[in-house]
Amino acid sequence: SLTVLQSIEDGLKRADADPSVKAVMICGENGKFSAGADIRGFSSPKRRGIALGPIVSLIERSKKPVVAAIEGIAFGGGLEVALGCHYRIAHVKARMGLPEVTLGLLPGAEGTQRLPRLIGVPAALDIITTGRHIPATEALKLGLVDEVVEENTIEAAICLANKV
Repeated sequence: SLTVLQSIEDGLKRADADPSVKAVMICGENGKFSAGADIRGFSSPKRRGIALGPIVSLIERSKKPVVAAIEGIAFGGGLEVALGCHYRIAHVKARMGLPEVTLGLLPGAEGTQRLPRLIGVPAALDIITTGRHIPATEALKLGLVDEVVEENTIEAAICLANKV
């Protein structure tokens, strides 16, 4: 939602400007990272305000390390947010993917560029073209996430943020 995007932008800008902040952790709520955009909004009249692509780029350009704590699902724009982060930790039951391609929509926040850079072209093409859901253990093998944990993903992300 626009509210979430604005909150991420505001939080990142505050964190980058605050010398006492050493790192940033992005997580979802209620055990889910993000299911991405609500596609019903795509048929609405042109929205004003912030867009996902510039927010993901802002995350990527952050002066401070940004860690994604992925629980539940990171689909579509949610995965693109995670791809903008410098590090990603996933719960063992988490799933990631770009399912919007099954509806004929291409990822719109540069996920088609960031994913191949991170995991290589063959693996990225599979994910981009099929829309399949990648389990956390496979994501770790592919290099999509840096660590998989069995419990307390947020605490693990905070520990990683403190390390880096």
